[in-house]
Amino acid sequence: MRLTTKGRFAVTAMIDLALHGEQGPVTLAGISERQKISLSYLEQLFGKLRRNRLVVSVRGPGGGYRLARPMGEISVVDIILAVDEPIDATQCGGKENCYNDQRCMTHDLWVSLNIRIRDYLAMVTLEELAANPKVKDIAVLQDMRVRSESVEIVAA
Repeated sequence: MRLTTKGRFAVTAMIDLALHGEQGPVTLAGISERQKISLSYLEQLFGKLRRNRLVVSVRGPGGGYRLARPMGEISVVDIILAVDEPIDATQCGGKENCYNDQRCMTHDLWVSLNIRIRDYLAMVTLEELAANPKVKDIAVLQDMRVRSESVEIVAA
């Protein structure tokens, strides 16, 4: 199984939202700046996350996004599936037509792996990820970098 950029960026953006959402709604521009993810790409991802009820949008001045549920109720598998990222190690997408239009010898192995991966990702919550000291340290460094870049722009 290979997780694409879409799944990785969605999880990263949701961690950012969880870490910065305590102060109020978080803008996609802020996430984009901190995580170096294209704003237009984030708009696409957050449209899917909103449709799957993982985030809610807040309109108007001071608007942005916030989590739709408590962090402990949002799992990594919820995020990945919300952005249409498949969790599938089979070559055939589960259709059993992987070898000359027939089931291959290793099909059951990959199906079992899919189940284990999905079960593991279902156990990992956004709350756990956001509480990780290493993740918090990285977020602090990102915030410092963004502030530093803002000061440099103003000074110029």
